[in-house]
Amino acid sequence: MTAAGLPPIGDLDTLERTRLSWHSVAEHVLAPARYHAEGRIGLRVTPGGFGTPPLPSGTTARVEGAMLVVDGDEAATAALTTTALTTIAAAATALGIEPGAPADVYTPTTPLAPDVPLVIDADAAAALAAWFALGWTALEALRVDASSTDGASDPTLWPEHFDAAIDLGDEDLGARGGFGASPGDAAHREPYLYVTHWADVADDPYWNDAAFPGASLSYTAVAAAPDATAAARDFFTRGRAALSAGANPR
Repeated sequence: MTAAGLPPIGDLDTLERTRLSWHSVAEHVLAPARYHAEGRIGLRVTPGGFGTPPLPSGTTARVEGAMLVVDGDEAATAALTTTALTTIAAAATALGIEPGAPADVYTPTTPLAPDVPLVIDADAAAALAAWFALGWTALEALRVDASSTDGASDPTLWPEHFDAAIDLGDEDLGARGGFGASPGDAAHREPYLYVTHWADVADDPYWNDAAFPGASLSYTAVAAAPDATAAARDFFTRGRAALSAGANPR
């Protein structure tokens, strides 16, 4: 564990394989399970990983490391089932659904490969889980601190992007943007925090990312801070200020 409270990031190839396996479970198993149950796809960060909110049946399905856990209602003290994540097909069978993203809702980023073994490294999963938990905490704090005119959305882990995110800011003033925690992607091998701007913004070195219109802060940078949570909150606070600085009525 680093001084900031984040586990060492480890080998990036191993991290990527684990991230892609998790992402495929989100896109092809957990989000479809929620969609079939109530017509919604948003997920949330849960202990050790991510999962669904409580479904109409009162159960939740979640990934914890390399396990698929199906819990009873939130008052229950024991998991109903715990199954090793081996393949997408096996995970879908455990939830009683056909695997595959709902085609009329989103285009999946990961391929549907039901019988290909999932590769989930325990240390990599722990790092990703810690990152999601850190990001979720910072996003919740950002939402709570937002003003009524910010129209802050609730934190959601979106399966197709596989990031935890909220939107906030006055769109009429050109000050709205997205704030999130990503576990990494094709342009960023490390997990990173980000802020995007929906409208043009004033020049500011804060807007530092070359892959999208916005700013990013890497896992390594956050882990090097004395307090990771404070570093994440400061990054988001600076982003909110940068959006407001460039605000202009439309």
